[in-house]
Amino acid sequence: MRTKTLKKNKINVITLGCSKNVYDSEVLMGQLKANNKEVVHEEEGNIVVINTCGFIANAKEESINTILEYVQKKEEGTVDKVFVTGCLSERYKPDLQKEIPSVDQYFGTTELPGLLKALEADYKHELIGERLTTTPKNYAYLKIAEGCDRPCSFCAIPIMRGKHKSTPIENLVIESEKLAANGVKELILIAQDLTYYGLDIYKKRNLAELLKELIKVEGIEWIRLHYAFPTGFPLDVLEVMSNESKVCNYIDIPLQHISDSVLKSMKRGFGKEKINGLLKDFRERVPGMAIRTTLIVGYPGETEENFQELKQWVTDMRFDRLGCFTYSHEENTTAYLLDDDVPEEVKMQRANEIMEIQSQVSWELNQEKIGKEFKVVIDRKEGSYFVGRTQFDSPDVDNEVLINAEKDYIRTGDFATVKITAAEDFDLYAEVIVEK
Repeated sequence: MRTKTLKKNKINVITLGCSKNVYDSEVLMGQLKANNKEVVHEEEGNIVVINTCGFIANAKEESINTILEYVQKKEEGTVDKVFVTGCLSERYKPDLQKEIPSVDQYFGTTELPGLLKALEADYKHELIGERLTTTPKNYAYLKIAEGCDRPCSFCAIPIMRGKHKSTPIENLVIESEKLAANGVKELILIAQDLTYYGLDIYKKRNLAELLKELIKVEGIEWIRLHYAFPTGFPLDVLEVMSNESKVCNYIDIPLQHISDSVLKSMKRGFGKEKINGLLKDFRERVPGMAIRTTLIVGYPGETEENFQELKQWVTDMRFDRLGCFTYSHEENTTAYLLDDDVPEEVKMQRANEIMEIQSQVSWELNQEKIGKEFKVVIDRKEGSYFVGRTQFDSPDVDNEVLINAEKDYIRTGDFATVKITAAEDFDLYAEVIVEK
């Protein structure tokens, strides 16, 4: 007869998908720690919680493969329990319960109290901003809202995350103060839609007011904006960005396409003329601003003419940062009713062509940086280099600044002034300027 061991449970939280999931995992881990549970992030543990992504086909496949991997470990006896949460679980819970019944329990995106109960922990309402951050100590994500009210035809996020719900400014300030007290110097503001922030609780777009309050938090040196929707973008944000050095001259604004017919079918609520006008406003009001965008190619009905228009626009606009995705035909979205008529190989070819253009643009823009000085923050040491970023670069997705660790020493998390000595399409090389 097998006797039950008296070993203490260790809960391993595994995070898949976007920065919003990173944030959710950190909140879960903070709650577990407050319940005196031993919790780790993507290390060994006998109880596993998988925070899944269900956005597009590749992400869903990765989530399912990860679930199957840990179910196998459970069957082998190296893991005792497996719990699944997040977007995939929210979207496909009945199917998952039927297809992978060995998982102990599935939870959706809004079922944190239930998940904690299954982990023999209580949900503590008083924990405003108590998180176990998993990012390098110098930056952290700050989720300012949940859900989305936009009707984009290709997107399943409202199905998985619900309607838009802003977090009150005072709560975000408290959370930021706690992060700063733990050494965080850069806040990366995230949401499904930053543009909509405040409309539900303040009856106006209130992102600029939020920024003004976060600027006051002692210890925070950079504040970065991610995932702003183009329609209704509050232009007073640009005034704050221009006037306040703590707000990085950087914005992530997913535009998805430029052809009017494609944008109309995507239900984006704007056309080519409005997009170009907004980009002109950005560049005029905040000179030198880095603009990151994402595009979708292969959307149903995208013709060769539509694609050529997109290519020319990417060439002309010279975005500082750009990502390109192939269209994923997702159930329960309005685009799912359309014929997914662009062959997969054509989608991939179009994505590659866009990224080739962007690679050349990035190389040219980076060549202009050689000989110039920039303030950088050091995220980590990798091999013989310290790896940092300028205010124009977000972690994991943008340029990195590489500093020879044999010549210069900088502590991880510190800021330094550097001079760019060489540049590639997505990497900059630099040396530290020693103040005399």
